[in-house]
Amino acid sequence: MDRRQERELEAERKAAMAALAQAPADELKRLCAAAGMTHEAEMLRGPETGLVSVRGRIGGGGAPFNFGEATVTRATARLPGGEIGHSYALGRDKEKARLSAIADALWQNPTRRAEIEDRILAPLRAAQAEADAIGRAETAATKVDFFTMVRGED
Repeated sequence: MDRRQERELEAERKAAMAALAQAPADELKRLCAAAGMTHEAEMLRGPETGLVSVRGRIGGGGAPFNFGEATVTRATARLPGGEIGHSYALGRDKEKARLSAIADALWQNPTRRAEIEDRILAPLRAAQAEADAIGRAETAATKVDFFTMVRGED
């Protein structure tokens, strides 16, 4: 595998992990159960909950500052085949972190990747896209167009 293929695979895995992290816990649990996702994983770390520092930028692009802290749960799982999966998720749901780590490990196995994409990640991405579209529509409904009438005196 050349470097370009490695970067593409890394980007795909990053997108998969993002979909798992953003998924509602109940939906992830339902999809994993429906997919018959294996629970034969050794937990190498966690799931454990802790705090991370959240940084912001003044005006969205200016100097960084410490905004506050957020609760995050992380987990690391190893499958019998040797694949190691990681997960980080906002909140305290340890089962979500555990399932996400197992799904990440399964995704890394080329023989299981298509199944994980089709049965878990595709429905999650579709639900997230629908929620984003609803949010954009609700935001667009509050848009106000300002205009200035030009007086002929200037």
